[in-house]
Amino acid sequence: MIHVTVVDDHPLVREGIKKVLDKESDIKVIGEAADGNGAIDLIDDRLPDILIVDLTMPGKSGLELIKDIKKRHPNLPVLVLSIHPSERFAVRSLKAGASGYLSKSSISEELIDAIHTVISDKRKYITAEVAELLAQQVDHNGDNTLHTTLSDREFEVLCMIAAGKDVGQIALELSLSVNTIHTYRSRIKDKMSLESNVEMTRYAIQNDLIS
Repeated sequence: MIHVTVVDDHPLVREGIKKVLDKESDIKVIGEAADGNGAIDLIDDRLPDILIVDLTMPGKSGLELIKDIKKRHPNLPVLVLSIHPSERFAVRSLKAGASGYLSKSSISEELIDAIHTVISDKRKYITAEVAELLAQQVDHNGDNTLHTTLSDREFEVLCMIAAGKDVGQIALELSLSVNTIHTYRSRIKDKMSLESNVEMTRYAIQNDLIS
């Protein structure tokens, strides 16, 4: 039996994942959490065989959670199930230690395949799209993509700014102070030599960072 813990701040999404997994005779959901801190407490209390996480959550982001989990439980596989397209966060997730990256639109057979690949076959689950992104990064060697110089949180803030969200909205969604978001914004501008939100948005569109 494959024991799964699900981490997502949306109850309906967690319920949807559980319904999909409960149909499988060899998979059982043994825990669920709405944020990163809750996930750590849950895992420390009962270690699952695999963790399914969202990326965008209040407080600790999914990327931060993956790094924390890999420090505490290096052998625990983490599968990312995100609303964000692969080109935005897939490579960062794998670098953080994830064993696979799936879109929430794939919350059915592909999710089951991914779990079996990671647990039974003991391999990372890499879709053709993610494999292409990894190949492109190797080819470019990071030279042509300024956003690769950003930290995971800075990158997340960049994408949210480019999506038209103001500082207050971002602070609320990430459970951070407005001053902290301003600090991240300043770092983004410095690292990428961008002068305004408009330039950030233009860059994000040109590099397919927002849909």
